Amino acid sequence: MIRPLSSIIIGAIFGIGIAISGMANPAKVLNFFDVFGTWDPSLIFVMGGALITTAIGYRIVFARQQKPALGPAFVLPKNNSIDTRLIAGSATFGVGWGLAGFCPGGAIPALGLGYSETLIFVIAMIIGIVVARQANKHFQSNAVIA
Repeated sequence: MIRPLSSIIIGAIFGIGIAISGMANPAKVLNFFDVFGTWDPSLIFVMGGALITTAIGYRIVFARQQKPALGPAFVLPKNNSIDTRLIAGSATFGVGWGLAGFCPGGAIPALGLGYSETLIFVIAMIIGIVVARQANKHFQSNAVIA
């Protein structure tokens, strides 16, 4: 019972932070990318604050704990190489973010604002996730092993 409750609390804190920072507002995000027009650099502080907080938090947690408080073990990625999939995924994410003004982290909390554009984006995002997973399975099953 404590894991679902903690997930709800953490998600609510994240959603409130996204809303307060303006990252749930696609116009603000798009203005951040419009360097030669109506540029709004304020999201640099949001991203920088998140990066600093995460870096410090990870160092503290990993130095003091062998496992997470609510789980059996830390789950960390095993692959840390920069490959074609990482670059293609990052580019796709960036292009989508620049075109729509939403990233998944900002879109989910923005659903609570009730705008139809947000719902359309989230549906398209889910479809994209399903298509990408199917394509990944297809390419992995058809890979030639040398």
